[in-house]
Amino acid sequence: ALVEVPDLADLLFRIPRRLHDAQWRLGIRAMAADLSARTVTLADGQVIDWSGLVIATGLTPRRLNLPGPTGGRHVIRTFDDARRLRAELVPGARVVVVGAGFIGCETAATARRIGAQVDVVAPEAVPMERPLGTALGAALQRRHEAHGVRFHLGRRPVRLVGDDRITAVELDDGTLLPADVLVEAVGCTPSVDWLEGNGLDLSDGVRTDNLLRVVDGTGVRPDVVAAGDVTRFPNPRFDDEPRRVEHWTMVTDTAKQAGHSLAAYLTGAPSPDVPFAPLPSFWSDQYDVRLQSFGAPALGVDDIRVLEGDLDREVVVGYHRDGELVGVVLVGMAGRYLHYRGVLADAGRRSGLNRTANPVPDRPRHELV
Repeated sequence: ALVEVPDLADLLFRIPRRLHDAQWRLGIRAMAADLSARTVTLADGQVIDWSGLVIATGLTPRRLNLPGPTGGRHVIRTFDDARRLRAELVPGARVVVVGAGFIGCETAATARRIGAQVDVVAPEAVPMERPLGTALGAALQRRHEAHGVRFHLGRRPVRLVGDDRITAVELDDGTLLPADVLVEAVGCTPSVDWLEGNGLDLSDGVRTDNLLRVVDGTGVRPDVVAAGDVTRFPNPRFDDEPRRVEHWTMVTDTAKQAGHSLAAYLTGAPSPDVPFAPLPSFWSDQYDVRLQSFGAPALGVDDIRVLEGDLDREVVVGYHRDGELVGVVLVGMAGRYLHYRGVLADAGRRSGLNRTANPVPDRPRHELV
């Protein structure tokens, strides 16, 4: 949340006592890796030898390639990003958010609560369309509009107006949106440039096997693992297709699995024989409503059903692929979270963590058209 930004000292990572003997080289980028020589080259010229390598470089925010001033432009990825933006979110500020995904919509909600004027620009037909589908996205749009957010959907920015600071954003239909602040919430790209030249599949993050060991042109590299949202791995809970998952839970889930896999290699122990099949989950706070999701709703946006409630109030929405439940999103309905999370978890266990089965909920379901 951007409404109340805590002191930086309260958010600093505390190094556990047992890790005090680790060497921390903070503030120095990794510029290149040579997996054959087992070295990493840092920005200051240092070359580090390794026996095991963990790739956890995360994502870099995309920026809009637009002419115009740079003052007043923001992305949101780090604490410093949030702190700089919060300083400019004041009552009456004219805020344009480009991007209607979760970050864009959460920013719009926060800015409205502060008292700013908010316009959201996106090429999609409804907010959060790709992960949530058209019906739920449209319902959430209505909630935002009820709080005064103005949407410009099916539109793209083409020019920024102003001298040193932005004063307006011009859209592709000629609309000119007055702006003091521009938030660029247009997604991220995996930070993998430093791994080029090693024969890895870096087309969308780092390709790994199910145990998070990287895959190169010759096969699996047990001495190199990847963790976090830079990792693209197959999850047998859904299918064999490698995918990146940017949900917050993936940070700890993949870190634990990558640690187990690398430790097995370094100690000569057998590789883990249990499939890595995490159940992705995330939440999003927008105004006084919390969205909670688990599973993979994006895999089932072609078959969406209301499991409980009403789209314009509190609701549970199920996402199905080939008739099988693969994801659930709750808007409100906090008391039903554990029930539906258990439905998906049990389905995965019954199907051998291959394709999730589709247990019938104990409430009526309604097709969404």
